[in-house]
Amino acid sequence: MDVYISIDMEGVAGIATLDQIWRGGTGYPRAQHLMTGEANAAIEGAFAAGAERVLINDSHGTMDNLIAEDLDPRARMILGSPKAQCMAHGLGPQHAVALFVGYHAAAGKPGVLSHTFSGNFTSVKLNGRHVTEAEVIALLAARHSVPIGLVTGDNHVCSVAEQAFPGVVTAQVKSAEGWAAADTMHPSLARDLIREKAALAVANASSLRALPMPEELVLEVGFQLPLAAEFATSVPGAERLDLLTVQCTVADPETLMDVINLWYSVAAHSAANHLPNTGKR
Repeated sequence: MDVYISIDMEGVAGIATLDQIWRGGTGYPRAQHLMTGEANAAIEGAFAAGAERVLINDSHGTMDNLIAEDLDPRARMILGSPKAQCMAHGLGPQHAVALFVGYHAAAGKPGVLSHTFSGNFTSVKLNGRHVTEAEVIALLAARHSVPIGLVTGDNHVCSVAEQAFPGVVTAQVKSAEGWAAADTMHPSLARDLIREKAALAVANASSLRALPMPEELVLEVGFQLPLAAEFATSVPGAERLDLLTVQCTVADPETLMDVINLWYSVAAHSAANHLPNTGKR
């Protein structure tokens, strides 16, 4: 059995602040260790439940956060960016189940460090509904008939996952006390929980079903800057709904991810070059 893991950082136990998740922050090296620890817990759980191969995709920021030499050597790792399928890169029909570790809530919604793909997006909607990164990546998994077996993170993303993914197992490792504040489990206890839940998800993989594909995919993104919205309309079929909001209907989840990746870059470029220099981006 092949198992796929996509790991983010914001939903990891012991992480709550921007200083921890941005490269260069004083807390970032410690956050790398915490992230790698939860990665290993998920890998260990998967192998304990019968996985023969595990592929883990580093899905946070620059996507080179995992400490390679500390990772369970039985797993293969994908790192670096950009990657065509972003947080779902490497996921394919050979995988029996996908596990999402360290995930977080959607832009504009409560949750620890909540956002959807970019801090420069104020909202991301699909077919008129706010979506998490997990829900978008689950559609890419569905293209290969791969179900979502596990989601770990704070109370908000776990609640969303339980409603969105039939049969999913969740591991709530912290509760949001604000956007950059959390009531968190001790990292060692969080790893124990993730190990247990990953094993359960892999053991139950044959009973899970991938998400059904929506009849249409209408992406709507709110940008921080009017300039970013202007650039975003260069995508064929995109239309500007108001000063900061752009909508685009796409043909499939791969194109959806392509547009999100492009708009992510547009928003980052616009912010870097046109926001006041506050020392943060």
